[in-house]
Amino acid sequence: MTGWHSAIAGTAVGAALMLGLAQGATAADKTYTIYLSNNFVGNDWRQQMLRSANVAVTKPPLAGRVNLKVEVVETTVQAQINSLNNIIRAKPDAIVIDAGSGTALNPTIEKACADGIVVISFDQVVTADCAYKLESNFDVMSQNQAEWLVAVLGGKGKIFMDRGLAGAPISERLVKGVEDIFKKYPGIEVIGYFNGNYALGPEQEGVASLLAAHPQVDGIFTQAYGTGAMKALQDAGRPPVPIAAAAFNGTAVACVNTPGAKCILGANPPYLSAEAIKLAVEILDGKKPADKHILFNSPGLATDTPANVNYAPGSSVVKLEAGKNVFPDLAPGISLPISPDWVEITPKEAAGS
Repeated sequence: MTGWHSAIAGTAVGAALMLGLAQGATAADKTYTIYLSNNFVGNDWRQQMLRSANVAVTKPPLAGRVNLKVEVVETTVQAQINSLNNIIRAKPDAIVIDAGSGTALNPTIEKACADGIVVISFDQVVTADCAYKLESNFDVMSQNQAEWLVAVLGGKGKIFMDRGLAGAPISERLVKGVEDIFKKYPGIEVIGYFNGNYALGPEQEGVASLLAAHPQVDGIFTQAYGTGAMKALQDAGRPPVPIAAAAFNGTAVACVNTPGAKCILGANPPYLSAEAIKLAVEILDGKKPADKHILFNSPGLATDTPANVNYAPGSSVVKLEAGKNVFPDLAPGISLPISPDWVEITPKEAAGS
């Protein structure tokens, strides 16, 4: 024990301070049991999300801090509720949830909170008051995509708009966000809608149908891959037009490699799972965020980065570059960006190769 420690250890204040130091050291070294509850793995995003979580807990700063257990259930809400009830009985320190319903899980989540379990919902978030919510800021994403389209079109053009998946709250939110921006620019006109259903086939069919009815289109907003829209343009003998799409690797490769292509890709990164686990550890260490609803701003990705775009405050768009944030040798379904800045998830790890 140093002289300073010896001098204070015999006093009441010193004892309290030493106890505090010991508790702080213990908290910083403690391993927490955290469950990840996921309601399906039926697409590339969910599979990458699970891989991102499993990789992140093996590397600093989470290495040694997390005993991660993953529960994947059927695609029914009741199956996830049953699984969560079993998880609660195991008394973990925290549960991070990609939810099958924003409301149906609430009573089960409230029960977990009442048992002292930290609950964080991410990606598809719940409305339970006691749960922390971590999700991509889709309002910022839609604003940036719309403003970029306006800028590259010089404030004038005819647009095809993807409504996404019928009834999906995120789809409706993205459409509203884009349309609200377009309303500020009289020269921008939405001339046709289609339902891309977050899938390549419906996107291509929807754009092809609109192309048959409209001799001119200047830009396309799609909530899906973008490559379906590009193929529809090619098949119709039309030139490339600026496209806003989701940030899939295959889309990015096509945007970079197609002559004349201009694209902006909005990102909902699969590593939100790792962000949720990191947040859980911080909360368990006593570092609670000021707000239980945390909006995550991931940088957009674009072939062109005009200086005159009215991006949302605090957000950014970075240039697509092969080998840096576009990976021609990886599967097209990989979502971008691949890694947060606090841990390295390599492209191969994200792809599971």
